[in-house]
Amino acid sequence: MLWWALLCVPAIVLLGLGSSAISGSGEGSPWFEMLAKPAIYPPGWLFGVVWTILYSMMGFALALVLASDRKEHKKPAIVMFAVQLAVNLLWSPIFFGMHMIAFGFFWIMLLLVLVIATIAYFARVSRVSAALLVPYLLWVCFAALLNLQFWQLN
Repeated sequence: MLWWALLCVPAIVLLGLGSSAISGSGEGSPWFEMLAKPAIYPPGWLFGVVWTILYSMMGFALALVLASDRKEHKKPAIVMFAVQLAVNLLWSPIFFGMHMIAFGFFWIMLLLVLVIATIAYFARVSRVSAALLVPYLLWVCFAALLNLQFWQLN
């Protein structure tokens, strides 16, 4: 499990940072600075901290699944994880890079469904791995609400 964690955690964190970097997300973007911000919008620095923690937890969850002996459930869980991660990584380019707030909302709703499915698939392999994804699910719910409010205000 340790070997998988040493591989998965940095890889997923770097993928998240890369998605953010190529999309010009968050504070410092002239387009984003112009937008009206929802009342529930937290300080900008919080996003980097939260996403780093969440991507790390996702990496540990994936490592647990990869290290599991439950072969009959592993492959579908890994595939579902990869799909939801791809959808996750595309949200920033959609919202920040292409400035598509409305489409970003529908995209993040798709992500929400995929995260729930990933948790269900992970639970078949390891309950701990599924539990590690619950904070991610909660943050995606909050992010979806923020996206909706950005859409309504702008």
